[in-house]
Amino acid sequence: MTTWEYMTTPLIVHNTTAILNNWGAQGWELVQIVQGPEGGLVAYLKRPAGGA
Repeated sequence: MTTWEYMTTPLIVHNTTAILNNWGAQGWELVQIVQGPEGGLVAYLKRPAGGA
């Protein structure tokens, strides 16, 4: 069975692509983007535990 690790990161609207590409290059897969409590965007990501 695959085990996962998760993380969240704030997204800056004018730099979203670069931020997501950076995390993707490290093996993180985008799960969801939601509006954070302060009104900004927050990305939820996952990767198999012990990933890159």
